[in-house]
Amino acid sequence: MQSLQPFHTFHIPVNAHEIIEINTLDQLKQAWAEAKAQNRPVLFLGQGSNMLFLEDFNGVVLINRLLGITHEEDDLFHYLHVNGGENWHQLVAWSLEQGMNGLENLALIPGCAGSAPIQNIGAYGVEFKDFCHYVDVLNLESGELFRLNSAECEFGYRESIFKHRYQKGYVITAIGLKLAKNWQPVLKYGSLVNFDPQRITAKQIFDEVCQIRQSKLPNPDEWGNAGSFFKNPVVSAAQFATIQKQAENIPHFPQADGSVKLAAGWLIDQCHLKGYQIGGAAVHEKQALVLINKTNASGGDVVQLARHVRKTVAEKFGVFLQPEVRFIGANGEVDSEKAIA
Repeated sequence: MQSLQPFHTFHIPVNAHEIIEINTLDQLKQAWAEAKAQNRPVLFLGQGSNMLFLEDFNGVVLINRLLGITHEEDDLFHYLHVNGGENWHQLVAWSLEQGMNGLENLALIPGCAGSAPIQNIGAYGVEFKDFCHYVDVLNLESGELFRLNSAECEFGYRESIFKHRYQKGYVITAIGLKLAKNWQPVLKYGSLVNFDPQRITAKQIFDEVCQIRQSKLPNPDEWGNAGSFFKNPVVSAAQFATIQKQAENIPHFPQADGSVKLAAGWLIDQCHLKGYQIGGAAVHEKQALVLINKTNASGGDVVQLARHVRKTVAEKFGVFLQPEVRFIGANGEVDSEKAIA
């Protein structure tokens, strides 16, 4: 057994049967074939920034180290082909240094490029799908490499086809990004609304987002965590009207279909759960949306804490929070919502 603790940001003390760092597609195919021959489950990890390990993993963990970025352009767009193991935040910073704007709202989101489409990562009014040109996928059973365009990825809020049809037996090897040369700032959320859209630069947005995230989110090397633990819930207009009678100042974001998105962190905060601790797991004192590994937490501690948070918010507001973090059991991913129900 090998320790997984350094390979995921929650730093839960769990082990895997074997850990292999993957640098080439041929190495990936070979490692997969060997694991299958041994009847071992396989888990792909980028930077492990969105994983909660509930227990030791019985199989082989493949760490994505597929690196490289290529750039093309035409009169209207920059096109980036990014291999899956590239660090996401470093990609955002690099693109801005090259004069390619658009990704600045997604600064400091942990993880690697190959993981971005799975969750359809998003922050401050921008999502991965807004810039996705294509996603390259390897079918591990057949060895076929194929490409999905953005529409074929079936992106939704923290949702994609990679959580369903292409979840098992497939791996994202690269992404294609399409960045408009006619850049328009997105200033919908938080302190960004205070900026003048006519004068703001992409670098200023990048700096502001970094400052906000660093002030709110704990460093995983200090307190193990996976960033935002819960999705922001989306409720019907009728349900929102009921909640608003109870909490007039509730932050809310109307959606195109008439539904309303709420801020999960605010709901948790209203339940006075900041600092609440079960075992070694705690709700972060500065940002209620983040659950932390405070003192040698087990996966079970985090699950119990998440269950308590979900139950408390449901009792107060009638809203059931769903985890954004992926839960990994002994043989692979498990249903996170069922785990905390």
